[in-house]
Amino acid sequence: MGAVVPLSDATRRPVNFPVITVGLIVANFIAWGLEVANGDAFVLQWSAVPASITAGGHWITLLTAMFLHGSWSHILGNMIFLWAFGPEIEDAMGSTRYLVFYLVGGLVAMGAQVVMSPSSTVPNLGASGAIAAVMGAFLVTYPHDKIKSLLVIVVFIRVTFIPAALLIGIWFLIQLVNLGSVATTQTGGVAYAAHVCGLLFGALTARLLESKQRLET
Repeated sequence: MGAVVPLSDATRRPVNFPVITVGLIVANFIAWGLEVANGDAFVLQWSAVPASITAGGHWITLLTAMFLHGSWSHILGNMIFLWAFGPEIEDAMGSTRYLVFYLVGGLVAMGAQVVMSPSSTVPNLGASGAIAAVMGAFLVTYPHDKIKSLLVIVVFIRVTFIPAALLIGIWFLIQLVNLGSVATTQTGGVAYAAHVCGLLFGALTARLLESKQRLET
């Protein structure tokens, strides 16, 4: 059993402090604290249930669900990925455009999951769709950057450096393969449609929002 955990971009550092990325991480942990304090009722109220949304209600949950998580491992994993890829994209776009990009990417990803299973009553939650958009942006902006990562194979752990295109590309292929399998079996769990559409949104729109001047610094 193995895993690769991205930690940071080893090739470059952002010129400006990533205030929005840090703010998003803080917001996610605040929301997690509210979940822990208020229990399942809070989660059910603010997570995105496809059947409710297609029935014409609870549209706000497409936004609020982006800040909810199902477990400690869920939120920690998502925030690690956001920290690994977010600062450089925030630097390339500027804080305001990056925040808009992140939120719209998350909405697109959540919307895709609803379209994929419009009659589902399973709550959808998590920041992974928005983070997938950030990863898509990173893929087209800095494909050759080396990502400092933890390689974990059973009890063997080492730090390694993986090209962004390879790391994100393999991650995307895994999401794509799994999307095909869950499309027919209708199983719950990971929101693969959100991941796939989030990454595609990020890859297709990043260049429209990034500043050429910032990329050249």
